[in-house]
Amino acid sequence: MVYRFVFDVDGTLTPSRQEIDKKFHDWFLDFTKENYVYLVTGSDYPKTKEQLGNKLCMAVERVYNCSGCDVYEKGKNVFTTKWKLPQEARTWLNNTLDKSGFVLRTGLHIEDRPGMVNFSIVGRNATLGERKFYVKYDTKHNERNKIAKAFNTKFPNLMAVVGGETGIDIFQKGSDKSQIVKDFDPKNDIIQFFGDRTDPKGNDYPLKRVLIDKDLGLCYNVKDYKHTWKILKNDFT
Repeated sequence: MVYRFVFDVDGTLTPSRQEIDKKFHDWFLDFTKENYVYLVTGSDYPKTKEQLGNKLCMAVERVYNCSGCDVYEKGKNVFTTKWKLPQEARTWLNNTLDKSGFVLRTGLHIEDRPGMVNFSIVGRNATLGERKFYVKYDTKHNERNKIAKAFNTKFPNLMAVVGGETGIDIFQKGSDKSQIVKDFDPKNDIIQFFGDRTDPKGNDYPLKRVLIDKDLGLCYNVKDYKHTWKILKNDFT
């Protein structure tokens, strides 16, 4: 049997939307040389490179961007889903944005990515301080979970899940992070998945659920990159 290490990025290898810690980067780069490492993130490939650096993106076996809808190996795109968000759903999101009680808008509230979109009330152009402002608001009002629940009721063939600190990932049902398991051999591979949003409302949960239901490996719910690092050092080195 072979261990296959699969990592979420935001909140697992890096602070949300920020670059990886330099010391952890160097340690993790060495880890990739001794182990089979994969990344699965809701972000696109350019953003992943910005956060982790080109060396790490090239060192891992595969990068599953956009929850597996856009896949890269050694910097080359090997698969991209062609799905686009239906106009009715886009209109619903814009109406929801208009109705939100959160006062700040920074732009790029619906970001199209291969096979999915990311919806953000505060907007993808928000600074770190503006993001923290929204996190405080969302923690108090539970806005993102309410929006995701309402969206899933309105559009039963689509799926909205809370991702990162400020966004909601939206895609076709089945096109979540769990779709990557098809690329692994259940007879020979043991998947070790690390994610920070493995709760039932988080975007790491579908992969966690499949790993458990099909007995394909283990899932580690981490608090941040330091927690990830501690587990790897204590259990796998």
